[in-house]
This record gives sequence, structure tokens and C-alpha cells, in this order.
Amino acid sequence: MAVSNITNVNLNQVLANLGGKRDQAATARAGGSYSEIALQVAGFQTQTLGSLINSAFATGTKDRASGVDALLTTLNAAATRPTSPTAEQAIAGLSPTGRNNALFAPEPAYQMMSFINTQEVAFEAQFAELSQMRSAVADMQQNARSLNGITNASSNANIKAQLQTFAEQYNDWVRRFDAAMQDGGVLADVQAAQVARHELAQSIGSIFNGARQGVHGLGDLGLTVDPVSRLATVDSARLDATLTSNKEGAILAVQEFSANFARSAELLNTDGNFIKNRLDNLGRAMAYIGENKPALQAEFGLGDPARSKRSNQPASPA
Repeated sequence: MAVSNITNVNLNQVLANLGGKRDQAATARAGGSYSEIALQVAGFQTQTLGSLINSAFATGTKDRASGVDALLTTLNAAATRPTSPTAEQAIAGLSPTGRNNALFAPEPAYQMMSFINTQEVAFEAQFAELSQMRSAVADMQQNARSLNGITNASSNANIKAQLQTFAEQYNDWVRRFDAAMQDGGVLADVQAAQVARHELAQSIGSIFNGARQGVHGLGDLGLTVDPVSRLATVDSARLDATLTSNKEGAILAVQEFSANFARSAELLNTDGNFIKNRLDNLGRAMAYIGENKPALQAEFGLGDPARSKRSNQPASPA
């Protein structure tokens, strides 16, 4: 099936299948990009180009559909962008522009390889940043556990200092990944990262810590998270008032918070949960592309080099 014969109905169906699955379960989202590329390659090798577009693309899911949307737009374009020959383009059977002209439709194949190149760089950046987040979550787990040392023997000044230190540590971790989680960032729309930030903020805001002694969470001690900035602050006046009126309840609230926050952080990093699942899937996707990239380029063409999301510069050749 020629590219020009792809109907609007088919394109709309593909876009609906790709874009309409963004809110599926986390495990499906985490593994979607890897599955999508595998399906694309398998489909291209065993079917016509038209069958690939109508079936393989339509069955994949991924965290963000924009890259595929751009690819589908290119599939409807007849123009071929010229590229300058490079040392990489010495692959046998490819044209000076890096296309495989022996294929029935070399340009869509070239653009699919461009998409794979982009995904490879995105996977690598995401894996590195999410690995850093996993380590930072583990650090926050230990920071929370340290609050368990607050007891009835602790002075008010010491309690205030420890809560302030924890708030600063929490803010450091939020700031560390804020840019990566903004639109266009490495972790934008990555559910594992979004869940981690949400769960730790919710743990601070829980009203149940200290409830047995009449305290409604750390908010009664002045430790809150701003919903806009996502940063934690300590209201010293409110903390002093609670320590004066109900120090036993305040200490219980801190101790329960210490255990609950640490447990939340631990769960985020456990095997089978969001962060580890995403890292495992990214690792498999990177390994698959790395092992098969020479063969893919020989068959589909070189594709355009990907640009790093961090530097917006062309990525180094593999």
C-alpha cells in the first residue's frame, strides 16, 4: 500500500489509539514505548508498509504521543529532506542521504528510524534521571527516619530545628527534579516520577499522624506543603503553640510521620512498583535498540540524528 493511499480514517484511528491511552494503568504506560518500537520493527519486517501503519502503530502505547504524531504527519508528506553524507552513511545498500532505496517506500522507513533514534536518546536521558530520583527518594526515606529520634526529652528548639532541616531536605529534592518534570522535560508525563512527588507530598499533608493525641498531622505543627510551589515551610509560631499546648501529641505526630513517610518512600522504590518497573522497561528498550540498531539502519535507513532533550544538541553517534 503506497503512502498516498493511506486514508484519513486510518490516520485518525491510529492517532486515537495512540493518544487516547494516556491514562491507562502505570505498568502499561511504563512499558508502552518499548512495546511500540518492537511492534513497529516486527511489522515492517513481515508486512507491507501499509499494514505496518494500520496495525503495528495502532497497538502501541507510550507516555507521550507527540513523537508518533510527528511521524504520522511525515508519513503523509511526499517530500524527502536532503541530508549531508557522513561517515555513518557508509552502510552498504544505503543512498548518500542515508535512505534504503531498495524499499518500496524508503522515506517512511527513514522517518521511522528517525523516531527510533529519538526514542533511544529519550530513553537514555529518562533512565539516568529516574535513577537519580530513585536515589533521592532513598535519601528522603533516611531523612524521615531520623525524625524518629525526637522524644519527650527533646527540647522545643531541637524539635523545631529538626523539622526545619527536614523541610529543607524535602525542598532540595523537589527543586532537583522540578525542571525535569516540567513540560518538555526528561520526566514530563512519566507516571513513576509524578507518583513519587505526589505520594511524598501527601505523606507530609496526612492529618492522621498524631490523631490519637488530638493532633491533626504535621500541619498542626506548622509543617505544610504549598500546592503551587510544592515546597515545604515551617510556621514557627504554630509549632510553638502546639508544643506548648500538647507536646506529647506533637511528638507522637512526628514519630508516626517519620515511620509513614519512610514507608511510603520505601514502597516507591520496591521491586514491582512504579520507579523500578519504569527503569526495568527502559533498560529493556535501550538494550533492544542497542543490539538491533545496525540491522535496523541497514534495513530502514539511518534516520535523522536525535537531539538531546537536555542540551537540545545532536546526540553523539552510537
